[in-house]
Amino acid sequence: MSDLPARTLSLTTTEQEICELLANVVETIHAKQPEQPRLVLRIAGGWVRDKLLGRVSHDIDIAIDHMSGFDLAQHVNQYLSEHGYPVSTIAKISQNPERSKHLETATTSVLGLLLDFVNLRSETYNSDSRIPQIEFGTPADDALRRDITINALFYNIHTRQVEDFTGRGLADLRDGIVRTPLEPFKTFTDDPLRVLRVL
Repeated sequence: MSDLPARTLSLTTTEQEICELLANVVETIHAKQPEQPRLVLRIAGGWVRDKLLGRVSHDIDIAIDHMSGFDLAQHVNQYLSEHGYPVSTIAKISQNPERSKHLETATTSVLGLLLDFVNLRSETYNSDSRIPQIEFGTPADDALRRDITINALFYNIHTRQVEDFTGRGLADLRDGIVRTPLEPFKTFTDDPLRVLRVL
């Protein structure tokens, strides 16, 4: 067997600039609101998997630990404006559980790449519905609610390290294993559409 994928990633110049810019936005927010817990931003999911596999990916989802995606996107646009960068409109995509859209997200262009902003979350399902109750969650909560372990990896933009909160995502990526973070029956009973996403 080959070694586990590296916990660091090789970023393009633009990806590097985006991470630095987002880290600066967090510092600016913290300077204005020092009494609030410091934000931690992570790139989540498929982008991390693809980068570890050496593939090009433009699907950059920014996961936020205790702020809504729309609020962070507004802070990002304010920072861009104040520092002479081009500013794009923020598209706010509201919840729509009937269409499997369980959480509000915000999308905007930063340095020419589209970024989706969404808060980390936990999901609780009732047995009679696939529409979850959603709350702010920890990175581990968010990783465990995902479809498969290799899609549950994060890239922490502050430490510049890959984080594997399931404890199996990196090994599964190395070994070519498709595995649910929780027991498959629970993962697929909670949301049967995950079966299609896995396929």
